[in-house]
Amino acid sequence: MDDVGIEALGEGERRARGGDEATLKEQPLSLLSDLLRADLGFHGTNGKFATHGWHPFPAKFPPQLPQFFIEQLSEPGQTVLDPMLGSGTTLVEAQRVGRHAIGCDIDPLARLIAAAKLAPVPPIDALQSGRAALESAQRDYWTRRKDLEGELRSRFDGKTRDFLDYWFLPDRQLELLALLRHIEGVENQPMRQFLQVVFSSTIIAKSGGVSLARDLAHTRPHRVLDKATPSAFAAFEKRLKANAVPGCAPSSAVKTEVRAASASDTGLSTGSVDLIVTSPPYANNAIDYMRAHKFSLVWLGWTLDALTDIRKTYLGHDALALESSISLPGRCETTLARLAELDGRKAQVLRRYFCEMSGVLAEMHRVLRSGGSAVVVVGTSTLRGMDVETHKALEAIAEGLGFASAGIGVRRLDRDKRMMPARWGDSRQSQIEHRMHEEYAIGLVKP
Repeated sequence: MDDVGIEALGEGERRARGGDEATLKEQPLSLLSDLLRADLGFHGTNGKFATHGWHPFPAKFPPQLPQFFIEQLSEPGQTVLDPMLGSGTTLVEAQRVGRHAIGCDIDPLARLIAAAKLAPVPPIDALQSGRAALESAQRDYWTRRKDLEGELRSRFDGKTRDFLDYWFLPDRQLELLALLRHIEGVENQPMRQFLQVVFSSTIIAKSGGVSLARDLAHTRPHRVLDKATPSAFAAFEKRLKANAVPGCAPSSAVKTEVRAASASDTGLSTGSVDLIVTSPPYANNAIDYMRAHKFSLVWLGWTLDALTDIRKTYLGHDALALESSISLPGRCETTLARLAELDGRKAQVLRRYFCEMSGVLAEMHRVLRSGGSAVVVVGTSTLRGMDVETHKALEAIAEGLGFASAGIGVRRLDRDKRMMPARWGDSRQSQIEHRMHEEYAIGLVKP
């Protein structure tokens, strides 16, 4: 156990337990309970080392958070799962410290970003390949403009074509298509994925971006006709230089896998996972990832209709039929009854979220080995002025499924770094802003 983990334990407790790491590992519930009392904020730390800064992604937790739990709750060579992998933060940290890493997600862009991060290409090769694609694209833009214009008309269906015309200026479309054609021609898969992530990050950017959208990285896009959009070529070159830096150096003995699977049906074998570290979405679809991700995904071959169908399967989405057969704990039913008095529809949406998370937690319990731990980092939600205490509800659901709870840790969000659509010091805060200043780490152990 490193110094950070040891500091989570009191001196008296360490002496009482003999201060022996092996002893601590034999007591997962007690150890996890101690770890949850540590400072989980990690404020002032660098969250963009290795491959973590490659692409904007809302609500990412700092890499130090999963690293902390991975190092203390698993051993090298064991398997770490994130069933809702997001941008792959947990997987990258598991790989960096010698654990096998498996992640699942139904979002195509999340899977692409994670897969690229887990197979980083040599920086010199990345620069050479990226610059070759850039130079060829620039040449096509000036000498084969008519061909590019024809391909823009034929490459996309009508609805997707209208979407591009609404959000992207004509010159930016031609630049992006010219880049994309040469990226698609890269035969080496890790290199192609790396360049696709660079390409996507010119569109989904924390500031700027080549579309007419603002707040795209926060998943709250709105069109600004007088926005000064940079050249896609210039934006690509800038992101290429930023991303083509030494990342992690994965060991050939460490296996990684990114699965196109839902968190409630991972397809993994029972008892095959040693540790789970994950962060489910907010209730009531507070962060709509697909609203932003489709700006890149339509360029990468997905139609708007296909992406809409994927979005309908997101956890907590109100387009899904309610699974009324699932029995929820009394704590959840009490919360739902109180919310129903304020807003019946929101109570139904929250019930759906609890039911779906029950399926996710049941799958986590199934794939986790006996004695394995799970850390679920979640934010609460304020609906109609009522804090629904999502963390306590999920803890109760997990206990009903057979997990033992080690408690709930609290972490204050670093608003200067964490990409959340909220403001500090504004009395006109919306409900989404009220629920994003603090989040909770639920510690669970499978007996």
